[in-house]
Amino acid sequence: MTEQIDATRRFALPLAMVLAAGGGWSAEAKTAATTKPTAVSDPAPATSFGLDPASREDQTVKLQAAIDQSAARGATLVLPAGTYLAGTLHLRPGTRIAGAGATLVFAVSGALLRGREVHGLRLSGLTLDGGLLPLDDALVMLSASRDVLVADVTFQRSGKTAIRLDGCSGRVTGSTFTDHRTAAIMSLDATGLEISHNTVQRCGDNGVLVWRSTHGEDGTIVAFNRITDIKANSGGTGQNGNGINIYRAGSVSAANNRITDCAYSAIRANEASNVQMTANTIARIGEVALYAEAADERRGAAGFEGALIANNVIDTAATGIVVTNFNNGGRLSVVQGNLVRNLMRREHERVDKRGEGIAVEADAVVSNNVIENAATCGIMIGWGRHMREVVATGNLIRRARIGIAVTSDGGQCLIAQNMISDTKDGAIRAMQLAVPIGADMITGKGPRHIVLMGNVGI
Repeated sequence: MTEQIDATRRFALPLAMVLAAGGGWSAEAKTAATTKPTAVSDPAPATSFGLDPASREDQTVKLQAAIDQSAARGATLVLPAGTYLAGTLHLRPGTRIAGAGATLVFAVSGALLRGREVHGLRLSGLTLDGGLLPLDDALVMLSASRDVLVADVTFQRSGKTAIRLDGCSGRVTGSTFTDHRTAAIMSLDATGLEISHNTVQRCGDNGVLVWRSTHGEDGTIVAFNRITDIKANSGGTGQNGNGINIYRAGSVSAANNRITDCAYSAIRANEASNVQMTANTIARIGEVALYAEAADERRGAAGFEGALIANNVIDTAATGIVVTNFNNGGRLSVVQGNLVRNLMRREHERVDKRGEGIAVEADAVVSNNVIENAATCGIMIGWGRHMREVVATGNLIRRARIGIAVTSDGGQCLIAQNMISDTKDGAIRAMQLAVPIGADMITGKGPRHIVLMGNVGI
């Protein structure tokens, strides 16, 4: 005999699971949520506020009243399956909205959900549809809010960004972002944020943005997301077209993401110190797959110090990994254990053609990487006089025009114990910018600032 589950219990169960995982609860409360899901949050059915999931009328006033009243008494507003047409709704501290197939359709300009200091906010099981209508900034706009949990929410067709979080902590997890005019997720000045297990696809400019208004430690975790089909519709030379873009935000970790088909970079960190890019799987990237850079020196902005780029798999890009702009303070990196293959030259570009596996400039260790099919070179060390204290050891480079290209100017460099095979223009060559000079240095002879030991050329 099939058990008949009442509607209140059916809606409360998934919400209890979301809340129990959301943080900010005592161990006793989490245990109670597991054993007695109906007791986690007093459900407030939408129908008790006069909301009609079958109505084609604007329900903004009724929805706002439902949010206000349910939040005031600590209840969860439960929206059953259906479509709710609405304008801007203002969230309150402690707001909890759970949907079971419910869709909120944006009806007017501004924002759909907006909240400031909405500590303890919980959104789950909803679909938020922006209809590509004009927005002030984002379909969901949150600011100065602690312990936010957005879980299992579908964001679609935002006229700008899907969700923006300014000065927030909490999690955006298990959600789907599709067809947004600019970006899926933007965080500014986070205070402890995790962006994980989301699906992001078909965005006009960027996928996930982690920014700060000034340089500083941020600590946002971006992990286990699937990001694909990111355009650069607003143009630029790297500001747009990125799966994950990190700007001025220190100590950000981007790990275990699957990122494909981006116009510029899979992960681009600009002026972001102590960034980690680890164990990401990346394919079909239009420019540099993993990029740690300082700002354009003409802007007079600060550089960055510290990048760990390890254990990533990159297949098909103009360049695999770049740590650059020593001329403007970009320095200090470990590039280790990456598999990088199929690096192409963009012959249609006037200057920036690339085709490099890994490129570094200053205070860097490049070790134990495997690089295959690089149209220009496997590893590029320095550019002109911009090179200092680089170590390249234990790398395997196969099928490249040049195996390792190292600037003929600059500081000290150690190139040791690398295996290089099937190169067209030499295994290890000194360079004047993009032009190789002198003989192949695989035999161990080169400029005094380049130390060569135990390299094997096949």
